[in-house]
Amino acid sequence: MANERFIEVPENIKGLIFDCDGTLVDSMPLHMQAWKYAITEGGGVWNHEFFFSKKGMKEEDIVELYNRQSQAPLNSAVIVEAKHNYFKNHRSDFKPLKPVINVVLRYKDVLPMAVASGGIREIINLELEALGIRGYFKIILTADDDIKPKPHPDIFLEAAARLGVPPQMCQVFEDGDLGLEAARAAGMLATDVRSFL
Repeated sequence: MANERFIEVPENIKGLIFDCDGTLVDSMPLHMQAWKYAITEGGGVWNHEFFFSKKGMKEEDIVELYNRQSQAPLNSAVIVEAKHNYFKNHRSDFKPLKPVINVVLRYKDVLPMAVASGGIREIINLELEALGIRGYFKIILTADDDIKPKPHPDIFLEAAARLGVPPQMCQVFEDGDLGLEAARAAGMLATDVRSFL
């Protein structure tokens, strides 16, 4: 069954771009726990389906959408800070997603690689350093960069430009529907890693 978990990189691909949470690191359960903690502590009603469906978006934008949908008055900055604190305090809970990490290890000295995430830089760096792969990525783009978030293709196009690789020669590894939509809109090969995990 090991062959089923092997992720192929076609020969025409000259650059690799990875989402982080749920793609490189098994952190989505912890992110959901952190969201639940922050929302309920803030006086909101927890809605797992809503938050899970928004993965890849900027966190402040997610809270604003939640407020509009549920007519809640939550302060996005306060909620996001509470989420980050919970996440950092439980960082020992996340683990590498090996089929995707294997792609990184296979191509670390072969093709230029980038991370393009909707998470904040502090958290992304924390995760990559914990996995010991921070140094393998030439470019790391996060919610802290002034780039339109997924599902807009901008973050992937910017990653490709900084790698010096045409978009059509880039392969994107994603676990979120919004990220896959963004990768396809960028004209890149979109690989849904969920089928390999």
